[in-house]
Formats: sequence, C-alpha cells, structure tokens
Amino acid sequence: QVQLVESGGGSVQAEGSLRLSCAASRHVTCMAWFRQAPGKQREGVASHCSTSSTTYYDDSVKGRFTTSRDNAKNTLYLDMSSLQPEDTAMYYCAADQFLIHPPSRLRAGAYSSWGRGTQVSVSS
Repeated sequence: QVQLVESGGGSVQAEGSLRLSCAASRHVTCMAWFRQAPGKQREGVASHCSTSSTTYYDDSVKGRFTTSRDNAKNTLYLDMSSLQPEDTAMYYCAADQFLIHPPSRLRAGAYSSWGRGTQVSVSS
C-alpha cells in the first residue's frame, strides 16, 4: 500500500480559501479527496487519475474546488474557494494503483489506501 499524508487544513471564515495537499510515498494511478462531517457518511469530493489527467467533482463543489496533481512530487492538491459552513469536515486523501472506472472515482470503496485526514472548519 502507499502511504498518504494530508496537510493544509485549518479554520477560515465563509467565502475564504484553503489549499490542501496530499503527499504519496510513491506514484499511484488514481487519487481523490473525500470528506466526512460528523454524523454523515464519507463523500467523494474530487478525483484525479494520471493516465489522462481526468478530474471529476461532486456537484456540491463544482466551480469552487479544483484538484491538481504534481506527478514529480507524487502530490495531489485541492484548491478550495468560496468555502461555506457546509464544507466543514475532515478531508481525506485516497489512492489506488489501478485505473478506476469513471463511475466509481468518487466512491470510497474503489480506493485501497487512505490518509489520516486534515480538518477543515468554515465559520459563518
């Protein structure tokens, strides 16, 4: 398995911005961001697969979040803007060495490796 370490979380006011980073111990084909708020299920936010640099986003973050990848550093980023209180959650990085079928790229069960998460808190 690959080791994943997230960083960049913090507390911001509504309409603020944050950048999350996920450093992987080696190259993997697909990486993604998930989040989980207290009492809620983990949900997929954004994904990136290196084979075609294809990205997918959950509808709730489209136009506000952007994911990108630095393959030389094995690092995935999540640039978040126009943050809202409902974005408050623990954000997790996930990865898998295999190419994940597009319909599954925001499904937690498709990924074999997970980071420990970084907390994002947005106040109104």
